[in-house]
Amino acid sequence: MKQLNINIKNKRATFDYELLDTYTAGLVLTGTEIKSIRLGKASLVDTFCIFEKEALWVRNMNITEYFYGSYNNHVARRDRKLLLNKKELKKIQRLVKETGYTIVPTRLFLNERGLAKLNIAVARGKKQYDKRQSLKEKDDKRMLDRVMKK
Repeated sequence: MKQLNINIKNKRATFDYELLDTYTAGLVLTGTEIKSIRLGKASLVDTFCIFEKEALWVRNMNITEYFYGSYNNHVARRDRKLLLNKKELKKIQRLVKETGYTIVPTRLFLNERGLAKLNIAVARGKKQYDKRQSLKEKDDKRMLDRVMKK
């Protein structure tokens, strides 16, 4: 069975945040959730991560209900547990306790074994002038590529 290359990105994350440290975490999902992800029916818009009782949870992640899912279907925006080892969890928790740091999901994908993985990043929010600078650099790069192409 050939797997489709599922790669769902959070494009706002790199614009709104300065990403410092990245990790790859597994997700605890139900049967219909993984089927929806395999169809590409997931979104990371307005998604964030929090610690509750020594576990890391992803909140507000939208996985659309599976079309063929009858009464066993899942809730689209429920909290889902992230799977990391204890050393990584302690390191992330120590960083997040400092003011100004947050945990942002950046990418949802399926690995070679067909398991759903979520790339998360410890990030610091950008100020408005940092965002303007990012847009300016992006425009300059686009103009340079256009000139080089001719």
